[in-house]
Amino acid sequence: MRKFPDNITSGTVPGIYRVLTPSTCDSPPYTRRWQEAGTAWKAWGTRPNSVIASRGAEPTEPRETDTPMPTASPLIRLVLVEDHAMVAEAIELALARAPGIAVAARAGTIAAALTETARAQPDVVVLDRRLPDGDGIAAIGRLAAAAPGARVLVLTGEATASVAARVVQSGGAGLLVKSSRLGELESAVREVAAGGVVFPPGLLPGVLDRLTGRAGHPGARLTARERETLLLLAEGVSTGEISERLGVTRNTARNHVQHVLAKLGARSKLEAVAVARREGLLD
Repeated sequence: MRKFPDNITSGTVPGIYRVLTPSTCDSPPYTRRWQEAGTAWKAWGTRPNSVIASRGAEPTEPRETDTPMPTASPLIRLVLVEDHAMVAEAIELALARAPGIAVAARAGTIAAALTETARAQPDVVVLDRRLPDGDGIAAIGRLAAAAPGARVLVLTGEATASVAARVVQSGGAGLLVKSSRLGELESAVREVAAGGVVFPPGLLPGVLDRLTGRAGHPGARLTARERETLLLLAEGVSTGEISERLGVTRNTARNHVQHVLAKLGARSKLEAVAVARREGLLD
């Protein structure tokens, strides 16, 4: 049995440990406690014959906490659909630096987007509105079918209530103008991936009006011939050329143009085209 120096007396080591006299340490259970405490104090660099058990409790080995370690957020995989190489590269580089986001594939056409989306099965598709082989908004349904569960965020040069309503009706999760900061794009990707929607706040009243039928769509009042006339006006052709291409008299072509202007509330051909673009009538 280990012997104590004669100067050890019963008492309390400030803060933690109780000191015992040699007589008390020679009797169980203090003998075992002394041995365990000595081992612990050696680990702490303290002389083992100075202290023993902690406030009457036996020293125990440290144990791991039962609190689970935090888990990392799941990776957001996306397909980027943009036909302008410089823009696509800038977006890809920006998103590559964002933690938890990975660009799984890139495409420049709707056809390529369908192929890559079916292959990559992404969480999000970032889709340009205007692509060489068609209207991106019109392809939202096919993209969703190619990757069930994927959510589509549309990029556009001009965001209007009419365009936003089309995105909603097609099953898209958001609309973002291309003039937005890259940080806003990153936030939008995270939001739609989490199940949210992203639309410019100023457009929401107009979107609701269109979806609920409270706002009449300007294009709904145009006849088939007037729609053809509007498309030709957007090409910049003259009234005479409209007459030739539609196979009608010049006077009839002029009447079609006037009807288009009146129904769109425009005072000139140029204004009529501007209104048509804003309302998504030329997509």
